Amino acid sequence: QAWCGRWREAIYYSAKDYVVTQSFDWIGAYPSRRTPVMAASVVAASQPLAAQAGLAMLAKGGSAADAAIAAAATLMVVEPVSSGLGADAFALVSQRGEVVGLNASGRTPARKIANYDGGKIADFGWPSVTIPGAVSGWVSLSERFGKLPFADLLAPAIRYAEEGFLVTPVVARVWRGLKVQYLKFPEILNCYYAEGAVPAPGALMKLPVLAQSLRQIAATKGQALYCGELAQRISAYAQATNGHLAMSDLAAHQAQWVTPLQIKYRGATLYEMPPNSQGIAAL
Repeated sequence: QAWCGRWREAIYYSAKDYVVTQSFDWIGAYPSRRTPVMAASVVAASQPLAAQAGLAMLAKGGSAADAAIAAAATLMVVEPVSSGLGADAFALVSQRGEVVGLNASGRTPARKIANYDGGKIADFGWPSVTIPGAVSGWVSLSERFGKLPFADLLAPAIRYAEEGFLVTPVVARVWRGLKVQYLKFPEILNCYYAEGAVPAPGALMKLPVLAQSLRQIAATKGQALYCGELAQRISAYAQATNGHLAMSDLAAHQAQWVTPLQIKYRGATLYEMPPNSQGIAAL
């Protein structure tokens, strides 16, 4: 059973059987108190299923890096309004007193953007596209700091994409607001707005195409996205739709280990990523 704030009816669900009542009230009526979490290990994420995926890796004997990868991959499924396989990634990792940085952001493709005159880059469409970097970051983190097999880290994300997850109220609200942005992109509408409908809070959402992509990435430790089948499909689609992203761009991409910036502040040392991140502004 699950209750959320003021409730009139409950949602009953199991792993294979979901029943969502229509009269459920999603408004939280009671303020919550914030207290410290007393635990040896903590995973924080903006969606609880992603945090649970990270905790599952720790329970299996995984490292913090394993937990971070599992949580990030799961977020791409259960919170697709905020991240996806085209994303970038940055990481700061502290181990035995040493802090290192990982820059897994993607560069601009080498080919000239069609009809680009040097002005403002559009927020949507091919002109805004850079090389997907996040997956290369997961692989680099796993190889240097991970303890579990890479495929294990993506298992929760694949399961939620394949079997489905219940859409949370916040994600549903953002999902609804984004639809108008994607009216010019039928591929997005077909994948994330089944029959044109916006997922409602509590709806069971399945993303089978994303599950297939994640399976290929898991099986090849990311190579499918950069020089395998997924890379070929991305490049072919770019060529067919006047895009500037080529197979050679994907194959040339590499995540980079970098030295973090640092400053002293009130007796503490603060670390941030160097450019091209905005870490220097934060410091």
